Amino acid sequence: MNVRGKKIFIGLSGGVDSAVSAALLQQAGARVTGVFIKGWYPPGMPCTWAAERRDAMRVAARLGIPFRTCDASAEYKREVIDYLVAKYRAGRTPNPDVMCNKEVKFGVFYRFAKAHGADAIAMGHYRSGEKDQSYFLWAVPKDVLSATIFPVGNLEKSKVRALAKRFHLPVAEKKDSQGVCFLGSISVEEFLRSEFGSKPGRALDEQGNLVGEHDGVLLHTIGERIALHNARRVGPWFVLAKDIARNEFTVGKARLSSLAPAPSKIHFTGANWFNEPSFVTEAQYRYRGKRVPGHIENSHFVSSGPLPENPAPGQSIVFYHSGELVGGGIITG
Repeated sequence: MNVRGKKIFIGLSGGVDSAVSAALLQQAGARVTGVFIKGWYPPGMPCTWAAERRDAMRVAARLGIPFRTCDASAEYKREVIDYLVAKYRAGRTPNPDVMCNKEVKFGVFYRFAKAHGADAIAMGHYRSGEKDQSYFLWAVPKDVLSATIFPVGNLEKSKVRALAKRFHLPVAEKKDSQGVCFLGSISVEEFLRSEFGSKPGRALDEQGNLVGEHDGVLLHTIGERIALHNARRVGPWFVLAKDIARNEFTVGKARLSSLAPAPSKIHFTGANWFNEPSFVTEAQYRYRGKRVPGHIENSHFVSSGPLPENPAPGQSIVFYHSGELVGGGIITG
């Protein structure tokens, strides 16, 4: 898109990526407005939103662009947090950042921008390279994604850092956030512990032998490496299966069972497509996981060979063709 003269609303998170994105749009001649999207924050836990908003305001002031705040707290609580808790309580493993993108960043914020006369929105997401965030974009409606600009989408992080310094942005040295979308430094595990607490239970090997204890079946997911308490044997240990009712794990020395053949199919539901399913040549079913070759048959992804690890129900499976996002869905088994 030629952005010269266009009215672009960019989500300013207070981080480096969105700040550089705003600067690049301004440099290209766009009429840029910076918008801080306010989420929901759990009571009694560390909250950084005020500091993040202040950093976003500093970036806007440095660039001399208008600044607004979009309050998405109600939608974030309902569509992201409540969804996250419900799925984990049912023993599944949702992707909160997928729902955050769909319902908040490319939902509430998109509607906010259009209501205020924006021609398009922009985000500081990466769509290639080591920081590729396309895995979290599969559920965004096709028309919204096509109306979104990603100024740093194909850049390496080192290049973005260099641009931040060149533009003299006040967040140039700021570290990247590692927490849940909009929850700042709070990790998923920390948040789940605040919701569910600890509930000690047994960890069994595939033969049914007790090998140690864990701190709660709801706090961990299929394929996760887990540190057992009072371990009878040396690990590493990985979660192979969960029994919610008994609060028990089945664990093994690898992410795949030693007693069952490696799976080669993943069933999914709730698909969102940007191109025809027949275009799919590979899939990724865990963030930062390896993309595996295969194709779509009805509502299944069929791998070209054994899968490297068990899929976790509730996680996203995202489909690609030559590195381009084709679509995605939710793993059911």
